[in-house]
Amino acid sequence: MLNLVYPIGLNLSGRPCLVVGGGEVALRKVEGLLAVGARLRVISPGLHPELAGMAREGRIQWEARPYRSGDLAGHFLIVAATDDQDVNEAVFREGESRGQLVNVVDDPPRCNFILPAVVRRGSLCLAVFTGGKSPMLSRRIREQLEGQFGPEYGDLIDLLGVARSAVLERVGDIKLRTEIFRRLVYSDLLEVLVRDGRPAAEARISQTIDQVLGESY
Repeated sequence: MLNLVYPIGLNLSGRPCLVVGGGEVALRKVEGLLAVGARLRVISPGLHPELAGMAREGRIQWEARPYRSGDLAGHFLIVAATDDQDVNEAVFREGESRGQLVNVVDDPPRCNFILPAVVRRGSLCLAVFTGGKSPMLSRRIREQLEGQFGPEYGDLIDLLGVARSAVLERVGDIKLRTEIFRRLVYSDLLEVLVRDGRPAAEARISQTIDQVLGESY
């Protein structure tokens, strides 16, 4: 059982990843990996209808056969999602021996990484871990976060990202940069964005930047 985990954000864009299994659980894992741009291969004798559609569209590469030793070669991350414990065990052992990232679904002792419950709002990603001890609690907390952080937070992060690039280009003093970022984040920018729209929020950002720079003179 995993107790403490080191939370990281993996850049999987264009990286080769493998899912062993073709059922409903595999479908959920495939959807999550495709959402972050992974290059995906699926090995399974059969496929969930939605996975079959993805294969026909060329979104995933499907090999219609059981897993066999050596299949993990060349993959950055592997998920085992079969209903055969022996197959899952073999996938984990091969991945471990190769030093690869391996997750056997719902089997924390056979994982060297675990997947959190996730809320995504554009570039904002909120992840909940319980160390594999209570996935249901992770789900409950995720549902609470979904209600607390709506899609407007994705728009806010996009605005702050544009503002950050402009400040880094315009302001050389690190202390001034930090003060600008602090005031923006702790301001009513989100409320302005939701109530008055993006142009008003952009105006508030410009006003805040000018205010901080004016105070420094």
